[in-house]
Amino acid sequence: MAGPMEQFEIVALKPLEAAGYDLSFTNSSLWMAIAIGVIAVFMFVGTARPQMVPGRWQAAVEYVYDFVRGMLDENVGPEGKRYAPLIFAIFMFVLVCNLLGMLPWVGAFTPTSHISVTLGLAFLVFIVVCIVGFWRHGLHFFSLFWPKDANIVLGLFVFIIEVLSFLSRPFTLAIRLFANMTAGHVLLKVFGTFVVTLGSFGALPYVFGVLPLAVNVALTALEILIAVVQAYVFALLASLYLNDAVNLH
Repeated sequence: MAGPMEQFEIVALKPLEAAGYDLSFTNSSLWMAIAIGVIAVFMFVGTARPQMVPGRWQAAVEYVYDFVRGMLDENVGPEGKRYAPLIFAIFMFVLVCNLLGMLPWVGAFTPTSHISVTLGLAFLVFIVVCIVGFWRHGLHFFSLFWPKDANIVLGLFVFIIEVLSFLSRPFTLAIRLFANMTAGHVLLKVFGTFVVTLGSFGALPYVFGVLPLAVNVALTALEILIAVVQAYVFALLASLYLNDAVNLH
């Protein structure tokens, strides 16, 4: 039986190299493309024929978008609505990638269990925050790192700490998502192995296999919840970082 870490292996489905760079189409690329396809279908079906009294698909799209808009209104303020498409896109992509990784029997792969993917998303948020901050405030954006009415010594000390904290944001944002998705899938694989191993003991497979099976079912439900929560946390932190850039809080 495959080990718990083999599910994270990147496999080249279509090898491709250009100018010395490996541009192969991998299983991770495939499942990210599937995620984008699922989102596109969800959005198209829900918005193709808008009605005053929305149907189920339209209501689902509107609910998710209003949820993201409400989060931005609460954390950024009225100006947060202009960033709703970006946060909505990030939220949907992370959510669908997380949930697709839970599909059984189809060789599902979870792109967000790889630090390269989560770090790319985190740096996208970080770059947008920097652009918005300097675009709106110019060099005054640096006041975000300087405590108000502080003397020069204390101010410099806090400034260094705040700058380091700011620069660490993309890494903490990426690692949080990556670590949660990786740990959850490892646990599912380990307890799945227990079900097969303990369930094969002689004439008492149901006695030995039922406990790890029950635990695995509970862990699967928990992992689905974590998949949703982590998408929300990623979008929430992105909106909080945007609040710093917009309002300098």
